[in-house]
Amino acid sequence: MKNILVAFFICTAALAIGQTTPYFQQQVDYSIEVSLNDTEHSLKGFETFTYKNNSSQTLDKLFIHLWPNAYKNAKTAMSKQKFRQGDFFMLWAKPTAKGYIDSLDFKVNNTPAKWDYFEDQEDIAVLTLPQPLAPGASITVSTPFFVKLPSGSISRLGHIEQSYQITQWYPKPAVYDKDGWHPIPYL
Repeated sequence: MKNILVAFFICTAALAIGQTTPYFQQQVDYSIEVSLNDTEHSLKGFETFTYKNNSSQTLDKLFIHLWPNAYKNAKTAMSKQKFRQGDFFMLWAKPTAKGYIDSLDFKVNNTPAKWDYFEDQEDIAVLTLPQPLAPGASITVSTPFFVKLPSGSISRLGHIEQSYQITQWYPKPAVYDKDGWHPIPYL
C-alpha cells in the first residue's frame, strides 16, 4: 500500500509540473490613421501595429481578425448564426446593406507578407511571417484597409443614415495564449 501511495504522489507531482505554463499575454501596440466617408458610409485607413511575442513558442504566423467581413455575404459564421435564430436579413439584403473589409496589403517589417483566409472564413486571415518570431522578439505589421460599413440593423457595426456604430472595424491579431491561437469568427 505504501508503494502505491508513493507512486501516486510522484505521478501527481510530475503531471502538475508538466502542466504548469507561466501566464503570458502577447503585446500589441497600434497606430491607425482612418477617415470616415459619410456619403459612401466607409472607412479608409492605414494601420501599423507592433506585435511582441511574450510566449515561449516561436511563431511562424499570425491569425488576424477581419471582422467587417462577417457582414459580407450569407456564407459567414455570423450570417449562419442569424439564420439559426430565424433572422434572414443577410440572405435577402441588398449589396448596399452589406459590409466588408478589403484593400489589404500586409507587410511585416516592411517586407510583403503572404496571407490567406483561414479555413474559408473570410473574417479571419492567416498571415505567414517572412521570418519566424522568436520568444521575446517583436515585429511591425502594416496594411492599408477599406471598410464598407453595413446597415446598422444587422448587428453592432454599421450605420443608420448618418448615425454610426463603429466596432471591430480594423485588422487585429487573434488571441494567442497557452492553448495556442483562438481564430474565432465574428458572431
